[in-house]
Order: sequence, then structure tokens, then C-alpha cells
Amino acid sequence: MKSKTKQFIQHLSHEIEDEEKAEEYLDDSLPLIGLVVMYFNALEKSLDSFICETISDRSDRPGLIVIQKLMYAAKVDLFKRFSEEFNSCFTTPADFDDLIKELIEVGKLRNLVVHADWSSTDEEGYTYVRLKTSSNGTFQEYVQFSVESLNSLVERIIKANHRLSDYWEWKYERMQDHLRGVS
Repeated sequence: MKSKTKQFIQHLSHEIEDEEKAEEYLDDSLPLIGLVVMYFNALEKSLDSFICETISDRSDRPGLIVIQKLMYAAKVDLFKRFSEEFNSCFTTPADFDDLIKELIEVGKLRNLVVHADWSSTDEEGYTYVRLKTSSNGTFQEYVQFSVESLNSLVERIIKANHRLSDYWEWKYERMQDHLRGVS
């Protein structure tokens, strides 16, 4: 996803020169925004399930009590800490750190999508996402949510969910080997 910034002067405003083209852009993007939300929710529910299973394999209730008010990033952190504790007894899968990084990254990208000010989308697909402040001043940040970048994000979220499931299978196999006395 491409981004650009614009100096914030006095009022938060957005320049949309061709509103008809901007509306067309939104019409093409809207179904993909829904897919981002849908597949991300599935990923988060998988994460919830894995945390609950880690806390207790008898009931989800204790895990649900723990994660009840946690935001996604806190759940990823909790999953990471539980997994690192488990991994300390075995050889950590080579791609574990990449899995955690990807879970964090797709969470950040999903937040950009769902918290974007879609009414500010211009004819090139740049949509206002946030103010950024630095020693150089305050800037309005815009991200270009193209059909291609939204499709790519959907694919990344689906793949992250598969990678999470693959890790869980690896963990389950280690637990079964341990119970059978196989090292």
C-alpha cells in the first residue's frame, strides 16, 4: 500500500477533485473491505481458540475470562508468551518469529482499513488514515487502498491464519510425542 502525507495547516481537510471517480473507486473497494474484516475476524477467533486451549483443554471458560477485554495486539502478545514458554521445551519452529511478526503486521494493516476515513477517498484511492506529528510539523497521512493491495491484504490474512493453524498442529504433535515418550 502506497502512502503520502500532506502538511496539516489549520483544519483537517481533504482535496477530492473528481468525486465521481472517487465514488467509483469506493464501489470497487467496498466488497474487499468487507473481506478484510471477515477474514481478520476469523484469524482473531482462531487466535482466541488457541489461547483458550493453551489455558485449559477442558473448557474455554478460563481462557475467555482472560481474553475477554483484550485487544488483538494484546492477544498476539499473550499467544507469543505462552508459545515461547512451550517452545522452550522443544526446538522452536524456524518460522515462529515470522508468524508473530505477520500476526502483528496484518493487525496493523487491518486497523488502517477499518479506521480509515473512507469519505475522504480521492480519485486515486488515497484515503485519510491519521495525523502524524514530528519535529517537522503535523501531517495528514493518506494510504492508497487499491483493489490489488486490498486483495493482497485479504490473502495475507488468510495465509496468516493457515500459518497459525500449522503452528498449532506442530505444537499438538510435540505434545502427543511427549505423552508417548517420544523425543
